[in-house]
Amino acid sequence: MQSAATVLNVIRERGRRGLPLERLYRQLFNPQLFLLAYGRIYANKGSMTPGATSETVDGMSQAKIGAIIDVLRRERYRWRPVKRVFTPKKNGKLRPLGLPTWSDKLVAEVVRLLLEAYYDVRFSDRSHGFRPGRGCHTALDEVVSVWKGTHWFIEGDISDCFGSLDHTIMASILAEKIHDGRFLRLVSNMLTAGYLEDWRWHATLSGAPQGGVASPVLSNIYLDRLDRFVEQSLLPEYNRGRLRRRNTEYQVVDHAIAKARRHGDRAAVKALRRQRRTLPSQDPNDPGYRRLRYVRYADDWLLGFAGPRHEAEQIKSRIATFLREDMKLELSQSKTLITHAASQPARFLGYEIRTQRADNKLDRRGQRSVNAAIGLFVPRDVIRQKCVNYMREGKPAQRGSLLHDQDFTIVAKYQAEYRGLVQYYLLAQDVFRLERLRWVMETSMLKTLAGKHKSTVTKMARKYKTVIDTTDGKRTCFQVTVDRDRGRKPLVARFGGIPLKRQRTAVLTDLSPIMASTKRNELIHRLLAGCCEICKSRTNIEVHHVRKLADLNRHDRPDKPAWVHLMAKRRRKTLVICRACHEDIHAGRTTAPTRN
Repeated sequence: MQSAATVLNVIRERGRRGLPLERLYRQLFNPQLFLLAYGRIYANKGSMTPGATSETVDGMSQAKIGAIIDVLRRERYRWRPVKRVFTPKKNGKLRPLGLPTWSDKLVAEVVRLLLEAYYDVRFSDRSHGFRPGRGCHTALDEVVSVWKGTHWFIEGDISDCFGSLDHTIMASILAEKIHDGRFLRLVSNMLTAGYLEDWRWHATLSGAPQGGVASPVLSNIYLDRLDRFVEQSLLPEYNRGRLRRRNTEYQVVDHAIAKARRHGDRAAVKALRRQRRTLPSQDPNDPGYRRLRYVRYADDWLLGFAGPRHEAEQIKSRIATFLREDMKLELSQSKTLITHAASQPARFLGYEIRTQRADNKLDRRGQRSVNAAIGLFVPRDVIRQKCVNYMREGKPAQRGSLLHDQDFTIVAKYQAEYRGLVQYYLLAQDVFRLERLRWVMETSMLKTLAGKHKSTVTKMARKYKTVIDTTDGKRTCFQVTVDRDRGRKPLVARFGGIPLKRQRTAVLTDLSPIMASTKRNELIHRLLAGCCEICKSRTNIEVHHVRKLADLNRHDRPDKPAWVHLMAKRRRKTLVICRACHEDIHAGRTTAPTRN
């Protein structure tokens, strides 16, 4: 039996060489792929959330993998309809979210691994969404690094992209390279399994379920046609000229500077050089020069165009026509905009993007530091919206939901939320504007601690304030330390201490690279060992999961069961046990203590 790494590497190499895939369905009979899939998704929050049935990741075993493979081998696997729930969007509307059952998640993850291994090496370099090693920061970095001199931004957003993918077109795209009818039928059945809303079944005539494990890679496969259209049709047509012609007005001033130098007129040279800095050295309206650039993240895409507006309108119209006629998709009219790059910022991936005008600032080489370069900025409304979450009646307020948590937990939660936002906006030139958010969150945190201890903000600040050393020097922050016994290092939760300083090389990727094998996954090792970690039995081994370690605190009896002590000691949300011990845990019976 081939290892998961070998299977994926072979598929990846065929994709790199452009060879078709045959007999792909047979790879679904490999248990190593299912173990790899299990190791990748068991820790997700949704793994303990039931879908149309009560099945969750709890109780996972090699026997369950064998049963799924046996059904697949006989081509009798049936996808269950996903349970549909709705989550609020920023504009007040609701986004449908599908909750598959655990078995469907596991099979879909194996399908995703196989599809991603083959197609990811074939995707365009301008696609950054839902891809290993890529993410929002890589897309934004490409815009900053390459798009200098852009005149117009064309912002694009596809209406209900996930819900509008045409199944017939999807099947035809997959059939171009996957020559395996059984695998194609499996994917088709997954897309048409339907959904349950208020426990009533509804058919899915188009689209891939939002929240589905394989939906991101399927959407990338579908939208790769858009990438190819832009790269093979629009870019060659609208990119012409190697360099812009020289600006006549700039040359006139340049010659005047040379003449003044010959006459020794230093004051005139200084004034003329100041005037020259306000002029572009090349003609921005050169009719023989055009540049069109493109980047896409999931269903959001952005075009940068150096040329007249009427041509930008043509480009937008041609993309809309291609999406409507060839891909059965529609652009969102409210979100697809053409903006002047220097006077009005475009919005892409939560950033404001605009072309910066030439100014009189010089860099260390004596050249203009800003000359049609692309700048990234934090939107002011984002800061206001984030601050509102920690305020009441216009002032920072305590969070009642945290009043019963430990001080360590309160500080750690605030820091996690603050750090995540700062790390996302580290590419912005004005990341320092998040200082307002830091103050609001800090005050809210201190008020929450004061409310918990029935004290004051001043006393809480005096109690937890400290100074730490960072790579950017000393920083003041608030720190909670929890000592631990047996010589272990104390637990430290810290709020603040993060310098609000732009990092040009900050990288935030959405997905970690595909695991080459299951050898380094600690849970898979324990499962394959086949030994109950409570009673040492070696029969009917499965895995007990809890949603989070804090759930163990609910067992507040003085004689806590052995399995609670064992999971708390290991700080693991999983426990490999036999079926008998698993039934005892769920029945609330006291199990035998583990033997060393």
